[in-house]
Amino acid sequence: MSHKISRRDFNKLLASGVAGSALGIFGARTPAYAAQNRVVVIGGGFGGAAAAKYLKKLDASLSVTLVEPKATFYTCPFSNWVLGGMRTMQDIAHNYAMLRTRYGINVIADSASRIDAVKRTITLKSGKVLNYDRLIVSPGIDFKWNAIEGYSEALAGTKMPHAYQAGPQTILLHKQLLAMKNGGKVLICPPGNPFRCPPGPYERASLIAHYLKSKKPKSKIIILDAKEKFSKQGLFKKGWETLYPGMIEWRSGPTGGKITKVDGRAMSVTTDFGVEKGDVINIIPPQQAGKIAFEAGLTDASGWCPVNPSTFESTLHPGIHVIGDACIAGAMPKSGFAASSQGKVAAASIVRLFQGKEPAPPSLVNTCYSLIGTDYGISVAGVYSLSPTGIIEVPGSGGLTPMDADADHLRQEAMFAVGWYKNISQDIWG
Repeated sequence: MSHKISRRDFNKLLASGVAGSALGIFGARTPAYAAQNRVVVIGGGFGGAAAAKYLKKLDASLSVTLVEPKATFYTCPFSNWVLGGMRTMQDIAHNYAMLRTRYGINVIADSASRIDAVKRTITLKSGKVLNYDRLIVSPGIDFKWNAIEGYSEALAGTKMPHAYQAGPQTILLHKQLLAMKNGGKVLICPPGNPFRCPPGPYERASLIAHYLKSKKPKSKIIILDAKEKFSKQGLFKKGWETLYPGMIEWRSGPTGGKITKVDGRAMSVTTDFGVEKGDVINIIPPQQAGKIAFEAGLTDASGWCPVNPSTFESTLHPGIHVIGDACIAGAMPKSGFAASSQGKVAAASIVRLFQGKEPAPPSLVNTCYSLIGTDYGISVAGVYSLSPTGIIEVPGSGGLTPMDADADHLRQEAMFAVGWYKNISQDIWG
């Protein structure tokens, strides 16, 4: 007999960390084998760190090396909460100590500069060479710096931060908001699809508005969007009207939202409808797979990495699996939770491949919470499976927060968001 659960109960499972096992994302631990197969993981974010941990959980005999240059990883999820003054940078900081001590993962503080897919070697920036039998690449995103006239990495680091890689960029944008005058104007400029965390810019606008409403209530936020619509659009707009009436304005691409040029000296952006000046300007440029993916020949003409959807093995280079934001994963969005789900599937597939077995059909999950105010949360969730055309969302799985959700429901969603972050962080880095 089948048993259906409500969307709210599904979100509770996700927030409590139960959904991974409940939905069968990965199986029971497999027995250790005498031969020590070598797996190297490049990138210690949601996807890479999860993959490294679950490789060892599934087969303790594996030699697992994680290559990550940063000693402290700051998560993009909850970084908007820092901008809104609701969390600190320390609250979104994680390290790799538990992966080393509890799971025996060799964590190398370095970056990969070259992958030789034929010899199955990785050359690190330090000059050290690693050999692998299977490689997992989780490089995250890189930015198309030439996509917007006048915008550059140097400008992002000084005047117009993107803050879409958490850390120094988050701190810079936060400082700019603190220094802005009451009555100032904040411009947020999201890119076209696809890009990391589709609801991210709109949660950012919400939580910046939360800060401004309290500290600088005469200020205004304008979202200049390259797109005609955005993730959770109806829910966000309803939340803005409820909590921040008149403070947030959204302009779509066809109505003057798409920016074509920036001027750092004048603190302005240009659209088809003219020039818009801002006191704080947050440019989120178009994106592509991380640099090492390009240099290793793992990307196609789209700028992203095509993979076998059942194992996340590259369709261009056998033996290399690409997970997270960098890969083409069908209906799955580019999110931290999706990356961790893909990391577990890749880990389980690699273990079975080493055993000479066919990988099990994957079940993948994503959930994304967005905070609009302190007690006002919304979410989207889904379960994904394989089809002849690739990864698709299972019909009827997950869904959106209802448009008619009452205050208690929205308060619960905000509470679930905190539980979600705590549990996914513990699952990956704890």
